[in-house]
Amino acid sequence: MQIKFKVQPYQTYAVGDVVDCFDGQPNRSLLSYRMDPGLAAQASAFEEGFKNADLALTESQILENIQKVQRRQNLPVSQSLTDFTTFDNKGARVPVKPAYKKDALAATRVHLDVEMETGTGKTYCYIKSIFEMNKRYGWSKFIIMVPSIAIREGVYKSLNMTADHFTESYGKKARFFIYNSKRLHELESFSSDAGINVMVINIQAFNARGADNRRIYEELDDFQSRKPIDVIASNRPILILDEPQKMEGKATTEALPKFNPLFILRYSATHRTQHNRVHRLDALDAYNQKLVKKIAVRGIQTRGLAGTNAYLYLEGIDISKKAPVARIEMEVKLKSGEIKRQLRRLEFRDDLFVESGELDQYRGFTISQIDAVNDTVEFTNGEVLRAGEANGDVSERDIRRIQIRETIKAHLDKEKQLFAQGIKVLSLFFIDEVVKYRDYGQADEKGDYARVFEEEYELLKAEYLSELAIDNEAYRKYLGGIDPTKTHNGYFSIDKKTNRLKDPAVGARSVDSDDVDAYDLILKDKERLLSFAVNRHAKVTHLGGYDHLKLTHLHC
Repeated sequence: MQIKFKVQPYQTYAVGDVVDCFDGQPNRSLLSYRMDPGLAAQASAFEEGFKNADLALTESQILENIQKVQRRQNLPVSQSLTDFTTFDNKGARVPVKPAYKKDALAATRVHLDVEMETGTGKTYCYIKSIFEMNKRYGWSKFIIMVPSIAIREGVYKSLNMTADHFTESYGKKARFFIYNSKRLHELESFSSDAGINVMVINIQAFNARGADNRRIYEELDDFQSRKPIDVIASNRPILILDEPQKMEGKATTEALPKFNPLFILRYSATHRTQHNRVHRLDALDAYNQKLVKKIAVRGIQTRGLAGTNAYLYLEGIDISKKAPVARIEMEVKLKSGEIKRQLRRLEFRDDLFVESGELDQYRGFTISQIDAVNDTVEFTNGEVLRAGEANGDVSERDIRRIQIRETIKAHLDKEKQLFAQGIKVLSLFFIDEVVKYRDYGQADEKGDYARVFEEEYELLKAEYLSELAIDNEAYRKYLGGIDPTKTHNGYFSIDKKTNRLKDPAVGARSVDSDDVDAYDLILKDKERLLSFAVNRHAKVTHLGGYDHLKLTHLHC
């Protein structure tokens, strides 16, 4: 499976707003320079390197360009290139001039902010901006800086996925790589190659305290006694910050000038510090242009019923040609004497005492009204149950089961609609502990959530198959062939000693898990994940710091 891209006008506008800020800059080929050969090289050794041409525009010309871009979007007009602001705890604007004047960032006079709502393709936009700046001005050395390993892997994947797309548009390919202090030969190529070169780096690679992270600032024997940061800085790279609000710590701020950037571009949906904002596509704009979908939250409320411990959960109300039917989960006494919770379809005048196998807690619960307009069910004892409400003896496990069931139901509803269009639906589960999904203390290694998922999926699958139209053979065959035990999988960190899943260790200053492999599974195989050849529809991942189960679904 291959993901294809098409040109979107709103993304073209975002690229144009950035590139137009340098209107008038001559299109110069890369300037050549003598690369530092290092102390270990022969004195006569000469290796040619290429760097970005300096800005030929004056500060006033650049400011005038920025103001033109801002005016055509009705954005606040910058009065100077370094008129920056941030916000205090009360939301009031606070000037940030002194900090930038005192440190070396003052040498980098141009800082541009691009505000784009999450999900609108900001990664695509700044990759396209790279090609467009190369086409119009000849610049070819770029560094994409990110705050975490997860974003780094996502950016690298995007560069891979869009390579052919941009080759068709611009007739050239970019060379890109992830900075690694143990693969410094890639820096040599970054400097000596005359084509478009993109380095992706996460801030932990240069602002952490570990020995590997300090190597970027040290003279290294295996790098001809040169400092990697000096080789990078010689290229006058254009610095692109992805999610800059997560990179405003002292260590990162002090490190940025060492890269000697020609200028800095910042892309985010939520800028904390505002520089010269040249493009805005906020949440309201994105929704109004139908670029993102509105998020609908299905809440589950709990409350006790007076004088009873009867467990009831109203899943919803079905409307048909006949009278409306309520889908209610309740406790039922089986012939074996065991009491289990089951989902029943109940109609007007149904007696829950009878339906439950004559459990005392349901005496008086006879349905007197099913209101499909307000999604409520009223009983003869005066109690009213609303859709999404769980009443009586409700444990945390009950709530988790309901959440899992609701997600599966939403998944199957969406899947039934989109299957004929060749669109695969995925559902994501974020959980609090790995053991809730993968329990190595059990013979089958299944945790509570995995068991609940399989039970609920099997029940709902049978229900959907029974209601499917007979002529819907393709989807019937597809759904019928899905094994509930094989339609879900978990993506967690892996203990390299035991090869078992584990809760990732996240330090106080860490941004991500300690295990890169967790992100490899999630972020590097999108094409296969979206293929119908793989019957994986439910994805589970650990979300550190959450004390609840978060469920959602999406289609791709």
